[in-house]
Amino acid sequence: MKHALPTGKPARRRVFLVDDHPLVREWLASLVALEPDLEICGQAEDAAAALAAVPSARPDLMVVDLSLPRSSGMDLIKDLKARFPALRMLVLSMIDEVSVVERALRAGAHGYVVKRESGAQIIAAIRAVLGGKFYASVAMAAQLAGRMYNNGAQRGGKPEEVLSDREMEVFRLRGQGRKTRQIAEHLKVSIKTIETYDERIKTKLGLLDANAVLREATLWNDRQHGV
Repeated sequence: MKHALPTGKPARRRVFLVDDHPLVREWLASLVALEPDLEICGQAEDAAAALAAVPSARPDLMVVDLSLPRSSGMDLIKDLKARFPALRMLVLSMIDEVSVVERALRAGAHGYVVKRESGAQIIAAIRAVLGGKFYASVAMAAQLAGRMYNNGAQRGGKPEEVLSDREMEVFRLRGQGRKTRQIAEHLKVSIKTIETYDERIKTKLGLLDANAVLREATLWNDRQHGV
């Protein structure tokens, strides 16, 4: 989406922020405000608010966190792709696991950057995606290439292939040792909802009980970090 300024100068590219932490949005907004060719056109703390705001905000780029309340950032990316196919999307997340990056790109994201990166690198990612390119850090790009090259080398029935995005998020948090209440608080849903996801995970992976889910999740998490 391009817009002309009354002065005839090139329009600033419009960036919309989706993150459930106000301090993160404030930091990103201040970061973007320093750039003469970029501006913040809106903010939202969850997927529903973001989807509702897009038509009036008219963003060129959505910067999306994956961990959102009620509906995941992964689901938001899919919805945005379906409703606004020309809209560019960049994931900005704490998660640096290559399988999650791959799922985000398959869902429709055009780039992925982790929150621990420098402000300069985040701005570079924003400009790359706005420029029509796909973006990932050098290290992440190497991991993605290696994953594609070795596709199928690991045993079949991989969780990332059979679980939904939200189930995968719960599974990942289980692998980090999070308890049910902690996961519910992190995702801002009820304990009952997490228990329902646990049941679905158990069924899809063919596991007998909660201990088996925890063991499989821990092993999966270890594999992601080369343990």
